Amino acid sequence: MKSKIVYLSGAILMSLTSFSQSISSSPYSLYGVGSLYDSDFGAIPSIGSSGIALPSETFINNLNPSSLGYLPQNHFMFDIGGKAIATTYQSGSRTENRNNFQFSHIAFAFPVTKNSGFSVALRPYSSATFKISNLKLPIENSQEYYYLTATGSGGLNNFDFSYGYRFGKKLSVGVSAALLFGNTTDDRNSLIVNSVTNIHKKTDYNGLRATLGGQYKIDSTLTIGSTFKMPTQIKASKVQTVQTITDDVVSTIESDVVSDTDDYYMPLEIGVGISKRFKNNLNMTLDYEKSLWNDSNQSELYGDFVNQDRFALGFTYRAKKNIRRYWDSVQYAAGANFDTGYLEVDGKRVNNAAISIGLSLPIENTFSALNISYSYGQKGRISDNLIKENYHKISLNLSLDGIWFVKRKIE
Repeated sequence: MKSKIVYLSGAILMSLTSFSQSISSSPYSLYGVGSLYDSDFGAIPSIGSSGIALPSETFINNLNPSSLGYLPQNHFMFDIGGKAIATTYQSGSRTENRNNFQFSHIAFAFPVTKNSGFSVALRPYSSATFKISNLKLPIENSQEYYYLTATGSGGLNNFDFSYGYRFGKKLSVGVSAALLFGNTTDDRNSLIVNSVTNIHKKTDYNGLRATLGGQYKIDSTLTIGSTFKMPTQIKASKVQTVQTITDDVVSTIESDVVSDTDDYYMPLEIGVGISKRFKNNLNMTLDYEKSLWNDSNQSELYGDFVNQDRFALGFTYRAKKNIRRYWDSVQYAAGANFDTGYLEVDGKRVNNAAISIGLSLPIENTFSALNISYSYGQKGRISDNLIKENYHKISLNLSLDGIWFVKRKIE
């Protein structure tokens, strides 16, 4: 069973990784640095992306660096993941289907002392891959409209280092430092009456962001957790070419002009969560996160950044009746999440809601497991200047556990 699971998951993940350039095709990724990316580790996608209060006792928890204080001694953990997403886009009477294969993350973690742990992870932070044709938009301070055609690619990557330390058996704290880097390429054509404006722009971004976290075990069945993602400024510079076409006459206004552009500001994000285990091997996780985008004082030509609220709920169940029977050691999971969105277009929120189910298939008598989840969600709505996304997502995370520096008892 172990070899079959490892070979199967490895083959699928290699296939997903080979398509890693096709990160997203959401039209909402034309805003800012693109659509923010959810790249959760282990079984977290199965439980509605909740888990701020879950300790890293059997897997790497990317939601809270303080969880690393609970890493088991002599264990080296490795996690790699990928996704397959089928999306239907609806706008008025128009419908379009797109499929994407996405690399999610690669990470490893190990204990530094019996009370502390360290992890390194690489994952996408945002995706700006989109294609939009003849989108009707209002001209500011006017009753007239213009038509936008746009294509884009690129996004930001997140390379982070995390450390967690546990005080005694109940309290742990942690810190994470993330290097954010990448670029976006954007081609936009705006048609106003008989005049077309073409803008080709490549923007480079780089910056650092810190995250603080804490977890406290009230008792053996109840844990609370919190996170604070610090506000930060992402530096940006661009190379831009601008042309206009009027009555078949092409005029070049700018040609590969290098200049600074408005920096991108990431807000203070505060999260709290609880994890409750019941006697029948049922565990519940509940998270709430608040992102203060209003305080970043930035807006987009086609919309505004607004404060975001996110709620996530998840349940896991494992029978553990007879460890000799494989299916009694399988973990079953379900979850749901909802967020109000951080974009407001023409006075309307771009919110998101999803439900999920999943399995964690253990690999022998270790913490290693193949985590498979399915999610269905909706983003946006059908109305003026908005597009509704219906998506089906399959996430595959391979969590491997190795034991270090343990002497053999039998030679």
